[in-house]
Amino acid sequence: MRALRLPGWKSEPELVEVAEPTAGPGQVVVRIGGAGACHSDLHLMHDFEAGTVPWNPPFTLGHENAGWVHDLGAGVTGLEVGQPVAVYGPWGCGTCARCRVGVDPYCENPAAAPVPGGGGGLGLDGGMAEYELVPDARHVVPLPEGLDPLHAAPLTDAGLTPYHAIRRSWHKLPPGSTAVVIGVGGLGHVGVQILKATTAARVIAVDTRPEALKLAEEYGADLTLVSGEATAQEIRGATPGGRGADVVLDFVGADATLRLGAAAARTVGDLTIVGIAGGTLPVSFFSVPYEVSIQTTYWGSRPELIEVLDLGARGLVRPKTTTFSLDEAVDAYRKLQDGSVEGRAVIVP
Repeated sequence: MRALRLPGWKSEPELVEVAEPTAGPGQVVVRIGGAGACHSDLHLMHDFEAGTVPWNPPFTLGHENAGWVHDLGAGVTGLEVGQPVAVYGPWGCGTCARCRVGVDPYCENPAAAPVPGGGGGLGLDGGMAEYELVPDARHVVPLPEGLDPLHAAPLTDAGLTPYHAIRRSWHKLPPGSTAVVIGVGGLGHVGVQILKATTAARVIAVDTRPEALKLAEEYGADLTLVSGEATAQEIRGATPGGRGADVVLDFVGADATLRLGAAAARTVGDLTIVGIAGGTLPVSFFSVPYEVSIQTTYWGSRPELIEVLDLGARGLVRPKTTTFSLDEAVDAYRKLQDGSVEGRAVIVP
């Protein structure tokens, strides 16, 4: 079969022929119907080097995957050949306390995982191929009725990651609250939808690109702001009493956006860093409002993925997608690099 593989660090991916996988005991082979191209893949190609993460190329790219069950290994139950499914991307050890409740991104025994701290498309072969081997059937989630693999694929990361970040702050987003989304890209535009679907908060979207802000408006943002020197004051001015945002979600993670988030946050608010642009935020007693919680998040849990897929099936969350064939996958990443992809790029083998 054909597969888009990363041959080494700081290299371009290559479309090559590889052997078609077969399912061993407890494993599942999924025929891919959609594989999302994630901005984090660009970091794998251009920024990472040996020692950055505990695994190395070569491997097939694609950690946002959905399709149909193609082959079932011995002992697998609850799935049928031809059934539409999504693939839960992070693959932990399966036996530690966190993996047992489906929080594989925070696996406490990564040495026993299929690949430490990674998964399909992140150290092991992912879904930018005709078929993907999933090493444990627990990572294969049946799709709810009404959701096809093409639209399900980006929900496994671009949906799940913002959903987890937002869900952990639900208690701070009652009627009268304000949530700020910084960066309305592949994840941020889905974050706007999730906020509107699951909370009563007023949503403010911030970006430097007019087209991104237009997309935020289409998906329900109550106010859009072009990022600049006065943006924090504009956010505060749009909140009751100028108190600031109850929750700030930074889908960029650069120095400037982190400073903006801290300046716009309300006392006892949340500043959640989702983007991996590598920025830093100095924190001292007087540098942020009192009791502002600052946290990073990584992906989400398997139970949360089931909830996200339900939102997708009901039409409440639907990433904007641009599709590419496997032959066009390298070009899709180039377009992702130059910022010309609107929403999420999805490779359809």
